[in-house]
Amino acid sequence: MKKFEERKFKIPKLKGISEKNIEEHLKLYAGYVKNANLILEKTEENELQRRFGFEFNGMRNHEYFFAQFEGGSTALTTNGPLAKAIAEEWGSFETWLEKFKNLALTRGVGWAILYYDPLTKRLLNAWVDEQHIGQLNGCQTILALDMWEHAFVADYQPSGKKNYIEDFFVNLNWEVVEKNFKI
Repeated sequence: MKKFEERKFKIPKLKGISEKNIEEHLKLYAGYVKNANLILEKTEENELQRRFGFEFNGMRNHEYFFAQFEGGSTALTTNGPLAKAIAEEWGSFETWLEKFKNLALTRGVGWAILYYDPLTKRLLNAWVDEQHIGQLNGCQTILALDMWEHAFVADYQPSGKKNYIEDFFVNLNWEVVEKNFKI
């Protein structure tokens, strides 16, 4: 059986997010890859198969998350397709950013994700609980912000969630995000 392979990321030093936190977070990602492969090997075990969506989406969400840091921080291309689509959907980048950051502050664990729906040709913000609950079928992930506590508590403590979100955007490589937006 063909197996999923763990991606290796070249993440530069980040503002506010320690190398130790990234190291531990990458170990968690490796676990999602390992568990997705283990579940596929045991497809005859129905109860175990129910966990596949959680492990697979955990693997993919983390791949989007870590890839967004590779190459270091870059600015969004202000006249590019993604910036134009954001402005068309929300009126301005600043309005979208405020809404997205508020979404990321949702109580509990999960992901704040910017999607593109190719059927309606719209960008959508969504909160995804536990990786397998709330993913938008048929939509392309454009930007993924991990809001599980393991992503920020070591560096920010539970009370620093808002600072983690701010630093996420400081560290974001928008060139990577823009590549995810294929229309």
